[in-house]
Amino acid sequence: MKKFILSALTSPLLASISIAADYKLDPMHSNARFNIDHFGTTTNHGGFYGIEGTVAFDPTNKTGAVEVTIPIESLNTGAKDFDNHMKSADLLDIAKFKNMTFKSTEWIFNGDKPTEIKGELTMMGKTNPVTLKATKFNCYENPMFNAEVCGGDFTAIIDRTLWGIDFLVDMGMTKDVVLQIQVEAVKQ
Repeated sequence: MKKFILSALTSPLLASISIAADYKLDPMHSNARFNIDHFGTTTNHGGFYGIEGTVAFDPTNKTGAVEVTIPIESLNTGAKDFDNHMKSADLLDIAKFKNMTFKSTEWIFNGDKPTEIKGELTMMGKTNPVTLKATKFNCYENPMFNAEVCGGDFTAIIDRTLWGIDFLVDMGMTKDVVLQIQVEAVKQ
């Protein structure tokens, strides 16, 4: 009887504590958007959707790992002609490079929540370090999946020329691209 009472008292507590687990990205709530200044006049923007990937997350031991594949075909800027130009050899060269990938190398935590995810972004056949800073992060019990979901909003500024994307830089267009990443991942 004591075991039953102890179990009944501790089960709700244990259910609220995240432990090391594997997660799969929810493509409906995961995307990578970008903004780039257009000659000081306007801001060009767009996003990539249908992102796939996996996350391993252990808030107790303050560790994590993420691997994400971003399909270039999913690019959407709101204008078909601009989408096609972004996919051309001038910029992302979809004929040669179908995907971008991000793989984490280190997670930085404040308490049980990540504040930064350091990793490597591969684009255009080149790999460079990128640090994603968390602006929001949370785990919750999702009623639609009947499972824990963890996710957040992350941001970074990258120099696109490091990946060989230098279209119009010599004409005065900025090298800096603001990335805004939204991800939610479902516990498996």
